Amino acid sequence: MKKVIIIGGGISGLATAWLLRDRARAAGIELDLALLEKEELPGGKIRSIREEGYICEWGPNGFLDSKPQTLDLCTAIGVSGKLHRSNDNARKRFIFSGGELHRLPEGGPSFLKSRLISWPGKLRLALEPTPLVPGPPKGVDESLADFARRRLGREALDKLIAPMVSGIFAGDPETMSLVSCFPRIAELERDYGGLIRAMIMLARKKKQERAAGKAVSSAAGPGGVLTSFREGIQSLTDALAASLGEVVKPGKEVAKVARGAGGAWKIGCEDGSEHDADLVIVASPAYAAAEMLTGCDDGLSILLRQIPYASMTVVCFGYERERISHPLDGFGYLITKKEGRSTLGTLWDSSMFEQRAPEGKVLLRSMMGGACFPEYVKFSDDEVVARVRKDLKATMGIDAEPSFIRIFRHPQAIPQYVVGHGKRLQALEERLGGLPGLILTGNSYRGIGLNDCVAAAQRAADQVMELVR
Repeated sequence: MKKVIIIGGGISGLATAWLLRDRARAAGIELDLALLEKEELPGGKIRSIREEGYICEWGPNGFLDSKPQTLDLCTAIGVSGKLHRSNDNARKRFIFSGGELHRLPEGGPSFLKSRLISWPGKLRLALEPTPLVPGPPKGVDESLADFARRRLGREALDKLIAPMVSGIFAGDPETMSLVSCFPRIAELERDYGGLIRAMIMLARKKKQERAAGKAVSSAAGPGGVLTSFREGIQSLTDALAASLGEVVKPGKEVAKVARGAGGAWKIGCEDGSEHDADLVIVASPAYAAAEMLTGCDDGLSILLRQIPYASMTVVCFGYERERISHPLDGFGYLITKKEGRSTLGTLWDSSMFEQRAPEGKVLLRSMMGGACFPEYVKFSDDEVVARVRKDLKATMGIDAEPSFIRIFRHPQAIPQYVVGHGKRLQALEERLGGLPGLILTGNSYRGIGLNDCVAAAQRAADQVMELVR
């Protein structure tokens, strides 16, 4: 019987353990499986705080249903009936620019009417499909900012791309890699010669497929409906941990991963316990994996430490609904950097999902920090509250004092796929080639979203099954 140890009990580790056990059972293969998690409560950064009738998401607030990975996992573990999709408000997204909120246009006519982009900026965007716009530089890992300036113009970078990057990655577009962060966009430009041309061609293809009765997916963007559970996204990790039962070993912080005699693996924990394994899957963040593997393969540890993380402070404010004049009919808004505000944006959580706030109240969730403002995570509670209140007054005219406040700090919140990330992944794979039986998974490598983590867990489970067969 092969012994497999998974290190890290976030969504990546839990999903890997569940999928691996399920596939081994289906193949008639018996595994000795254990998941070591340093916290008493598994789930990693997925945590839903339920207090005073509010549900505050400590980290991510859901996943998009346009990709099958997480939906299929929910079906497999028997919780698909508890899924809670965001309402139609979530389609309406806003950008705060020029001192006002602008709804993001969803089509050509609304784009032309929108005052978010000036007419010179719109004319520059109109040049995108023409030969006047140069193609991608060969052999260059282009930054998101360089791509946006080249393809769409500076104003589109400032008012569309940069806020999107801060909203998804809490990142800086000047340092983030286009091909690592948004590989589909790079692929569309390469295959069709431009984004607008790609949208037109894909729209025609989708129309033909619909006419033929085929199912079609989104052309380029993430698409889909934001999906969670009525009690918060933690319901997913709770269900996985409950299904795994004694496989999950809470309170086991791994200090060291080393090679033993004959190629076996030895795991040492901070509590002094030691564990042997034939295969080890490290589903911890890159910086934590680097510490565990120091001494085992210092080159691997050095590469892992080169993956930077952005900090984040999440601030939840609850208000009496009658004290907020804004209709709150949307997903929320992101703020352009030139506005000079302290927050990256604010989500209208109780507008997207019912039961996120008590009757007659609303819940707003603001984000501070990110790669551009790493020092914000050190602000005192009083300063955080003052800055968020100041921004809410400027963006939405909210002058009322919140009746409910919760602040969650994440010094290392989101991995940053900076320029050179792809080469770093190649180097990691080369190092892992000399360490048979060691697998890395999680959101540090090929996607930060929940769907990405589950997809990575599927790949890790497949790798193990190939090895044990």
